[in-house]
Amino acid sequence: MIKISDPRKLLNISYQTRALIIKMLSAAGSGHTGGSLGLADIFTCLYFNELNHNPENPVWPDRDRVILSIGHVAPVFYATLSQAGYFDKSELFTLRKLGSRLQGHPGMDWGLPGIETSSGSLGQGLSIATGMAIVAKKSLPDIRVFSIHGDGELQEGQIWEAAMAAVHYNLDNITAIVDLNGVQIDGPTSAVMQLNPLSEKWRAFGWNVINCDGHDIPGILAAFRKARLCSGKPSVILAETIMGKGVKTIENDHRWHGRAPSPAEAIEFLCQIDEIYRIELAKIKTVNDV
Repeated sequence: MIKISDPRKLLNISYQTRALIIKMLSAAGSGHTGGSLGLADIFTCLYFNELNHNPENPVWPDRDRVILSIGHVAPVFYATLSQAGYFDKSELFTLRKLGSRLQGHPGMDWGLPGIETSSGSLGQGLSIATGMAIVAKKSLPDIRVFSIHGDGELQEGQIWEAAMAAVHYNLDNITAIVDLNGVQIDGPTSAVMQLNPLSEKWRAFGWNVINCDGHDIPGILAAFRKARLCSGKPSVILAETIMGKGVKTIENDHRWHGRAPSPAEAIEFLCQIDEIYRIELAKIKTVNDV
């Protein structure tokens, strides 16, 4: 797939993805809005700049693998896959419908292209990624494995067991991405189970730790580049994001962790997304013009 490096084009894709998320969730009447909107910039940079993949041949053996450990943000996953060409965008509006390939959590049984594993129960993705990376080291040395996590998910003990194993086997072909938005379904992550000092925890386990702003597209691209160049140990990107990014009225509101917009709210949200897109686009032009 042709890789896009122009931040303006990547920003445009990410905001189209946000609009698709709102439309599909509103049509479904249920689903996870906040985390999906917050991850749009990261998914865009991953699928349109960083990954080696081929939507026309989803099972190409030399493709990089993506493990969505937090399956509840399936809307951003599905919207990105459709934008990349894995399936027609019209299928997004079957989300959560009976018989649809787009279930509330990604499932291998449904036959949707671009999905490497089923997900739903939290905490398991890094273990799956570690197993894939061990096999890749032996038989497909050029591929990389990306696993995507939420900060609340890091409260699961299995994450840290996998983190130890990845370092033990020198898996520099793994990049874990943590959506660091500070909010989970019951409220602020710090109130539910404090994670800090998070960077120090990952370093103590032997990982290459990369911090970035999860909405700064050049910063996200630089973070992926640093992970790609790291040798001898796995990398983790701690990406600070805003849950609900793009819709000001719901940003950082934990009540929108698992709630879908009504048709009337969707119209309002789409207007807000368009407004924020124009502001963000102007910022990129300003930076490039300096």
